[in-house]
Amino acid sequence: MIDSFQEFKEFKNIDRPTVISVLEEVFRSMIRRRFGTDENCDVIVNPDNGDLEIWRTRVVVEDEFSEDDDLEIELTEAKKFDTDLEVGDDYIEQITLESFGRRAILAARQTLVSKVLELEKDEVFKKYKDREGELVIGEVYQIWKKELLVLDDDGNELILPKTEQIPADYFKKGDSIRAVVYKVDMMNNNPKILISRTAPEFLQRLFELEVPEIFDGLITIKKIVREPGERAKVAVESYDDRIDPVGACVGMKGSRIHGIVRELRNENIDVINFTTNHSLYITRALSPARISSIKIDEENKTAAVYLKSDQVSLAIGRGGHNIKLAGKLTGYEIDVYRENDEFDEDVDIEEFSDEIESWVIDALKRVGLDSARSVLALTEEELSRRTDLEEDTVKDILRILQAEFE
Repeated sequence: MIDSFQEFKEFKNIDRPTVISVLEEVFRSMIRRRFGTDENCDVIVNPDNGDLEIWRTRVVVEDEFSEDDDLEIELTEAKKFDTDLEVGDDYIEQITLESFGRRAILAARQTLVSKVLELEKDEVFKKYKDREGELVIGEVYQIWKKELLVLDDDGNELILPKTEQIPADYFKKGDSIRAVVYKVDMMNNNPKILISRTAPEFLQRLFELEVPEIFDGLITIKKIVREPGERAKVAVESYDDRIDPVGACVGMKGSRIHGIVRELRNENIDVINFTTNHSLYITRALSPARISSIKIDEENKTAAVYLKSDQVSLAIGRGGHNIKLAGKLTGYEIDVYRENDEFDEDVDIEEFSDEIESWVIDALKRVGLDSARSVLALTEEELSRRTDLEEDTVKDILRILQAEFE
């Protein structure tokens, strides 16, 4: 039993005082089962070699006056072991392990095993609870429909749910994987450690790895917002005027950010300078679109942004990700408007696909008419001649396009 105790102590990384207290508790439970109480027993474990001593103390009482044999001993019985004992003295005897019997020892060993396993689970829980938000590296051990089982260097089980994976992620058994510790809970007395690759903290830890200035605290990441696998926006600020925070994060010819983009499965990352000037901050957040003017309502936290026609689609972005992330980054609800300048305003011909049939749009584009104003600049006769479209079709096209600008 002591050998197994030593084995657990070596392999489970549990400190010596804790294991000794566990061992003491195991023996106390044996004593309670045999004698009914352990109040009058001392369990001494030698921390150096694991030797064990159990001493039991009983009060000497007059013959036939003993009310509890576990706490008291009659004088006649006590004098068999020590003739100097008198009524009221303490009779101390050593309890040997052999006296408990084989069955009790095996039960105690099983109790020790289960208690050490409990301790190990607590240690894992505490370790990872303190590491929430930190980067971990593990190996894919098993792949299920809704989650992956990942093992860390110590063999601890980490769970990567499907919802915390980047949409383009694809892993095979044995692959190395990087993620952040997202959530740690105790479920049915077992630690459940969830990791994530979609959390903003994951992107932050990758920046800390790739950009020494962030790790050293010269550059601070003020906020990160993400649409995993699609786009991310990172606001950075430098405490040293000599350091360009955006340039430092991107690196020479994008050398620093390329590694992060690869890890995130080609997620577009916009790094922008943080500023307390809200108008400038929103302008930067909507990059790569160029904003003509902006009106901010501080009370309702809304911003009306005016752009040239060719910049509107850039501001909104594919799937609306750019404007949505800009809103999350700045904390403002952003509305995009085309400028009212009649001559600057134009609309791509593809935007009328709901009203104009696709083969008609193709016929217009074949002759270089890819915007509404380029079509309206021609007469009915010129349009018919250049596109070979029927007169009624041309009239319908012009009516639909003119209605847009009216």
